[in-house]
Amino acid sequence: MTIARQLRLDLRRERCFRRENFIVSSSNADAVAALDAWPNWPNGQLALVGPEGCGKTHLARAWADRVDAAVFPLESSTMAGLGRRPILFENADQRQSDEALFHFANHAQAGGSLMVTGRTPPRTWKSVLPDLRSRLNAMTVATIGAPDDIVLESVLSKLFRELNIKPAEGVVAYLVRRIERSVPAAIDIVARIDEVADAESRNITRALARRIVEGEDRTIDLFE
Repeated sequence: MTIARQLRLDLRRERCFRRENFIVSSSNADAVAALDAWPNWPNGQLALVGPEGCGKTHLARAWADRVDAAVFPLESSTMAGLGRRPILFENADQRQSDEALFHFANHAQAGGSLMVTGRTPPRTWKSVLPDLRSRLNAMTVATIGAPDDIVLESVLSKLFRELNIKPAEGVVAYLVRRIERSVPAAIDIVARIDEVADAESRNITRALARRIVEGEDRTIDLFE
């Protein structure tokens, strides 16, 4: 028996970091408030920290767009022409040397602004420059927790919508309770469900979601 599935279009898009698309909940509300306090950050600096997939990049890039910040990759230290323009330095905890971050911190203390992101607070980062060590220890920290139910449900629903898929009732709630609490995990599970459903011409039901979550490769009854 072939089950007719709704017409689905490939609507995969590049990541969008618009602030209105960021879901605010108890897991990130304090961090959002800290960002919104710009430009009144102590010493002009703020560290946005949290586990992988919690939304750091989304929130940081939305801030950068709003304030026209220069976004630097790891190890880039070109300061020419910046003036007092704000700076976003992502994944600063993974830097290979201290020089760029030291320059950015000085830029902030001289009247600019600096946001850094990382998985742990700056006071835990290794540093061989004593002057940078003191700056890291004093940096204000805004923490984002792992996505809670509200964020995860919103992310999953958005991912399904972008694929023009309407899962059966209860599928999203089931996934919220079962998958790892991160945006990458949500992206991965939706992609896997979509792939199997498309290959088998199946509607996306809770039974299919359970099969993928549990990693089962068995063929399932089309009447399930």
